[in-house]
This record gives sequence, structure tokens and C-alpha cells, in this order.
Amino acid sequence: MKQKTLKESFSLSSIGLHTGLKLTVTFNPAPENFGYKIQRIDLEGQPIIDAVAENVIDTSRGTVVAKGEARCSTIEHGLAALYAFGIDNCLIQVDGPEFPILDGSSYYYVENIKRVGIEEQEADKDYYVIKRKVEFNDPATGSQITLLPDEQFSITSMISFDSQFLSSQFATLDDMSKFADEVASARTFVFVREIQPLLAAGLIKGGDLQNAIVIYERQMEQEALDKLADSLNVEHRDATQLGYLQTRPLVWPNEPARHKLLDIIGDLALIGRPIKGRIIATRPGHTINNKFARQLRKEIKQNEVQAPSYNPNKAPVLDINDIQRMLPHRYPMQLVDKVIEITKKQIVGVKNVTSNEAFFQGHFPGNPVMPGVLQIEALAQCGGLFVLNGLPDPEKYTTYFLRIDDVKFRQKVVPGDTLIFLVRLITPIRHGIASMRGFAFVGDNCVMEATFTAQLAKDKE
Repeated sequence: MKQKTLKESFSLSSIGLHTGLKLTVTFNPAPENFGYKIQRIDLEGQPIIDAVAENVIDTSRGTVVAKGEARCSTIEHGLAALYAFGIDNCLIQVDGPEFPILDGSSYYYVENIKRVGIEEQEADKDYYVIKRKVEFNDPATGSQITLLPDEQFSITSMISFDSQFLSSQFATLDDMSKFADEVASARTFVFVREIQPLLAAGLIKGGDLQNAIVIYERQMEQEALDKLADSLNVEHRDATQLGYLQTRPLVWPNEPARHKLLDIIGDLALIGRPIKGRIIATRPGHTINNKFARQLRKEIKQNEVQAPSYNPNKAPVLDINDIQRMLPHRYPMQLVDKVIEITKKQIVGVKNVTSNEAFFQGHFPGNPVMPGVLQIEALAQCGGLFVLNGLPDPEKYTTYFLRIDDVKFRQKVVPGDTLIFLVRLITPIRHGIASMRGFAFVGDNCVMEATFTAQLAKDKE
């Protein structure tokens, strides 16, 4: 699957929830491998903030990213829309310290993405595949986020509050293509009891019943409620009538739970890579969302290149007979048993290491270890298959080593191991010269890696 960006730019204007300022945000197409970046066009030098989890400085009432003196808040609704539509690269320009709140949901972002369209790019989408259970707990709040292996990205949010109107709810999104219909319109929500402290702290200067669901579940004195209504510039209400206060009815009975789901997607967009896995979030919030995103980014950095998925039941792209027709190598130097994937930029090969390998005769008696130089040779053979596969008559060509660099051996390879080789093209093939980066895995563990250059030579007519 390829990376994506917007076909055209679009802009949205509204007040800011926290500042009350009239703000405009513009979403622009961006080149491959750009990621999400936020540019404060109202500040000197128009600084750019990388939208990644490490740059989050505040999560008390939304997600705030910063770089130096430049900061931007309420970014999660816009990022959720980008992530849900599979958009990998976008430059977001804003003329103030926060995104406009709009209606408190992702609805307008979604509608404009659909209007301008999405453009597929040349670079491959770099998924991070969850291969084991990942869990993060916050004992102070009882919040928990669990990430489980899955073939695609899906999410469930479960919320609970000490409120008769919002005791517990859950929402699930199994297919991101349904985000626009099932999640995007879910608005942010707040309890009346929370509003006065927020007003006193100057944190919701742009809040009103148009951009939030307000829940009145603890009776106040009529005078106090009237004063609060005056502060928000809304009509007075009967203090004895508890329930939801909004000018628009609920879109769904579980709209608050769906909005929490929306927030999670927006906050996890700060991981910087799309993921394949299932999220189960209990009592989520921006704080735990960000802590979890940071944890996952650390894990991704430690496993920057993941082992390819290997299903032995799936038919190979190239079997041993295909390989022998393309490569001149024979026993004991044929070191690739099959190829399970070939794309425009990479190849994945398999070598089953048995105790019958000739090199175990002397390496070493009583302690059989596959020589590192043969692991490099196996990577090179995979690289040769990758290059030769694109030729109409590969049997007439041979690939030769020109250079080997940056070799690292991380773990010994022994009988019984199944080696998975991943070889990626670094630069386009020119004049028969191919530069590649290769990795060898046993299970999920990278056992060696190397960069090498090979020459393609036609030596048969």
C-alpha cells in the first residue's frame, strides 16, 4: 500500500475553544515521508512543529504540541480525520495558537477531505505491525490502553463517569473506512460542574452549546446556573431540569464514547506511523493516550525494521526451481530456499537452517553456528533475485559483490532456525549497479544487517 496526501488544500475557520480567537487552519498536500507538521504562520519565521508524541507539552484539556515558543492546541480532531482517511503526509498551517473548534468534532475536516480528494504517492506506506500484546496502565485514574495483534487497525473505547447520565458507555470502530459515518460527527463533551473552574482559568473562552455537549447532572442553585449561562452567553435554564444541554440533539446515544474514540485516533496519529493492531481503551483521556503513544514510539525506534510476516502455508512467489533458473549457485552455496514477497523496492526470502548444512562440519564442532559471511552471502543472493526478477532473460546475467558496509551481527544462527531475509533497494538501479540494505531475522529478532552494492553483468548469450 502506498503513502497518501491531499490532492488540494482546504481551509476552515471558526473560533478557538480555549482562546476565543477567530482562527483559520489550512491543510496542504505534502511530499512523501513528510508526516504531519503544523506551521504557525502568525509567528515570526513561521516555525514548524513536528506533530509527534514527544512534542506534546500539555494534555489537560486537549492535546498541545510545541517547539520552542511556538505551540498549538486542539489538534486531535483534525489529525483523527487525516489518520482515519489514511493520509500520511500533510502540512497544516494555522494563524493562531490552536485549531478552530468548529462544531467540536471531526465532521468538517472529513467533509473537506472528501471534497478535495486524496492522492496516492509513490513511496510505500510504512505500517508498524503489532506482534505482541502492549499494555499501559495509569493507576491514578484507572485508565488502561491495550494493543493487540490484528490484521488491520481497529479500536474500542469504554468510558465511565460518576454520573446518572453518563455512567458507562462503549464504542467500537472495526473498519477505519467507516470513520466518516460512525465517528466523525461525535462532539466533545463537558460536565456543567467542570465549566466554572475552566472559565475561571480562562481555558474555554470559545466554548458554547454549538461546539460541545454539556451535561448537567448535579443540581445547582438557580442563581449560580444563571450566572454561568451569562458567562457562556446562552439562555437561562431551569436549575431543577437535569440532563443534556445542547442546541443539537445527540447524534448517537453513545456519542461521548464515540468522541473518546475519535480523540484516541487523533492522539495516536502522533505515533508517526500507521499501525496494524487492535486498541482496547478503558477510561481513556489525552494524558494516557499521549503516554501510550510515547511508549509505542520508543518501541518502534528499537524495532525500526520489523521482521516480515511469514506464513509457511502460503505458496512462494519463487520456489527452489525458480531460484535455480535465475541464480548460478548450487549446493553447498545456494542459501535461499524460497522467496515469499517481491515488490518494486524490496524482496523477502527464506532459508531453513538444518543440522545437515556442510558448513557446520567445522563451524564449530559441538557448537554449530552459521558463519556470518554466509548470512551476508544469503542476503546478496536475495538481492540478486530481486534485481534479476525484473529482467526478461535473467539466466543470462550474474550479480557480483562490489561493496559491503555497516555489517552488524546481533545474534548467532544455529540449526533449527528459519532465517527470513528482507532486502530493500536504497537507490534506483543505474548502469547495472544496485545498492541495497538487507536484514536477517529469526522470529521477530534481527540477527544481522548489512548494506551492500552489487553489479549486474551479462555473461551469457
